[in-house]
Amino acid sequence: MNEDLIKKADTSYQLAEQKAAQYFLSLYHQVMEKSYVPALTKDIHSWKQNHIHHHPLLSFFSRRKKKSDTQGYYNYIRWLDYTGKLDNYLDRSISYLFMRDLGKALNSPDTQIKIRQVVDSLKSTLTEGGKEDKESFSMAGLYRWAQKEGIESTMIWVLDKLKTVTLNIPEGMDAEHAQRKLIKIIAGVMMHVVVELEDDLSPLERKQKLDKAIRLGYSYGLTYPFIDDLLDSRVLSDNEKKQYSHLIRTTLITGAVPELGDWIGKNINLIRYIHSELREAYEYIKTNQQPETLKLFFDQSYVFFNSQEVDREKNLSNANYSNEELYIPVILKSSSSRLIVRSVLSAPEDEGFDNRTFFYGIYNQLADDFADMFDDMKEGAVTPYTYYLKYHNQRPDLINPFELYWAVIANLIHNVYNEDGKTCEVILDRAINGLKRFKNRIGTEKYNEVMHLFSSGHSDFNRVIQKMVIKADDVDFFDKLLRDHIITNLKKDRQEQDDFLDRLETVRNQINNSLKIHQGEKIPLMDEPITEASNYSLLGDGKRLRPIVAWEIAVNGYGLNESAIMPLLKSLEYMHTASLIFDDLPSQDNASIRRGRQTLHEVYNAAIAELAGLFLTQKAIEEQASLLEFDSKIVLKMIQYSARMTENMCKGQAMDLASKGKPLTLEQLTTMSYYKTGIAFEASIIMPAILAQAKESEMEALKKFARYAGIAFQIKDDLLDVEGDDRKLGKAIGKDKENNNSTFVSILGLEGARKEMWEHYCLAMEALEEVPRNITFLKHLLNYMVNREH
Repeated sequence: MNEDLIKKADTSYQLAEQKAAQYFLSLYHQVMEKSYVPALTKDIHSWKQNHIHHHPLLSFFSRRKKKSDTQGYYNYIRWLDYTGKLDNYLDRSISYLFMRDLGKALNSPDTQIKIRQVVDSLKSTLTEGGKEDKESFSMAGLYRWAQKEGIESTMIWVLDKLKTVTLNIPEGMDAEHAQRKLIKIIAGVMMHVVVELEDDLSPLERKQKLDKAIRLGYSYGLTYPFIDDLLDSRVLSDNEKKQYSHLIRTTLITGAVPELGDWIGKNINLIRYIHSELREAYEYIKTNQQPETLKLFFDQSYVFFNSQEVDREKNLSNANYSNEELYIPVILKSSSSRLIVRSVLSAPEDEGFDNRTFFYGIYNQLADDFADMFDDMKEGAVTPYTYYLKYHNQRPDLINPFELYWAVIANLIHNVYNEDGKTCEVILDRAINGLKRFKNRIGTEKYNEVMHLFSSGHSDFNRVIQKMVIKADDVDFFDKLLRDHIITNLKKDRQEQDDFLDRLETVRNQINNSLKIHQGEKIPLMDEPITEASNYSLLGDGKRLRPIVAWEIAVNGYGLNESAIMPLLKSLEYMHTASLIFDDLPSQDNASIRRGRQTLHEVYNAAIAELAGLFLTQKAIEEQASLLEFDSKIVLKMIQYSARMTENMCKGQAMDLASKGKPLTLEQLTTMSYYKTGIAFEASIIMPAILAQAKESEMEALKKFARYAGIAFQIKDDLLDVEGDDRKLGKAIGKDKENNNSTFVSILGLEGARKEMWEHYCLAMEALEEVPRNITFLKHLLNYMVNREH
């Protein structure tokens, strides 16, 4: 590596370090002299007038009862709106984000106008009518927003990226945390851009800026899971961490991503993926930099990385770190992380931005370190809090980080933000809220122990603070509520998805074990070839989606008996397999591979294949007629429905054959796809619903879901035929093009087909909201269908 470049990078770091040292020294003096206490005590006494309310005895009990019913995202927003508190709640929440993420001064008239606009828009979104349990920030919701902004392709791109990143988070790291952090960074970068958007921008210019913001947010956000979290984890060996850190450092010093080279360690496949993804992200950021901000970007990135490395190399067993060694890297990394975002965006800086951002960072970092101190202690991480916890009895020279935290707050209010009333309000709201949340999380007894230790420097001031923690109201924030909501949903979705995949495998095995057709009475030259041929097709590596869907709807949706519905499950797979046999025939698609092996007519001949297909359709009817535990009239109704669906599927296949080599319109292709694919999904959902005697209105909603889900499934099939892996698919790709078939890809192109798939995904999710019972399986099935690789 070029020595001059190393020297320049080190010089930049040293200059930043000097500035941080001066800041720390000023805070140190405030702590030593307790000069922060009188001013902050006065601030708190003034602040508490708006936060400690004295209620009559009767209203106290009713208020407590009301408050206890406000747990959860939706209920709490509704409660705030009902009590008239939502406006102030959103105002302080958005004001805080403008300070923390955008480096804004709250006393600026322009900033106040923009905050009001964001608050009004958010309030309208949160209080608009709709189904109570409708998911916020779902994939369908995000895609609908992207459609309004004309950035559907960008949203598809970032959703695919998030999925891939989550799949590549190794064991030993938190996939939900990585996904949430990435989403948060993307949202933060978007906020920077949206706030700066001019009112007279054309739709095209707005679209371009939003597209760029999402891609930049993702590119920058990757550094958290794939640099910070990875190096903090135990996934990489010590030698691998050294190699990886050298790669990152070289990139930031030289401005170019080096080749991976010979990697020594067991995590080569993970590192290959990360290296490729980070290189792409880095090049995107670099390409979109303004020349005048490029140096700033490299300087701030190096300061951020190097300060993280300095902290990372600390060992909690070392009792000799100075106060400067503990706090200066914290000041550097907390300020540079936010300065990077502005340089990434090449965003204009208003007067005082750099100063506010530099002084503000440690406030947020100390609050986070306080909240995480016990987790950090378990991991052996050195933070001001963990170090003080371990060595405060041995090292009387150590600064109490809790005192320093309040000194930072006093400095921000009185020296950085010039005693602005709203700023004081928001900062104290946040500080007290942080302590309340911490107390709720660890319990009162442990909280009191912690406070006894950290408040030893000034007991009178601590009593003032703890009184606020106990009594103060209206100090909560939307970003915390949203964070908890997203984490809960991500964990819930992950667990439900894991349960879904486990059940998928369990039910698939049950069905596989029941499908084989046993030989009937042995009559020479009659039965054997047909049964053998049928079993050959049945016992291939099929997904069994249709009978699995029917099992889920029947057992988990309607509470039907597992053993009682087994004939229905077998009939669905017999019918589906028969349709594949016919589909593959030389007279139709003339396919040679199905389910990872030769098609039936290739192994036997076309005549046997035709007979086996017919044989399986009759076996399906026989199985349906064997549903003996259900009312015979209901079974007859279901068989009549099944027969109609089979008729329609035949019509769909006839449409397909008639369209070979002919260009179709999108409408024609969509209709044909419904008849070919959507109907089969509909049958697997509706047949159990008929057996359960579901209401007609409910079945209509399920049919609507099935129609859109089936078409989304077909579009995914068309996409996989172009860009899939034939080893995963179990059949040759490119057959549609080879046969000159009209597909969603041939009509709309790859990008257009992806948009059409997501449109039908949204329509299916919206149809699901009309179903009066909670069938979460269908949501996960739909996610599986559009995200599958085979």
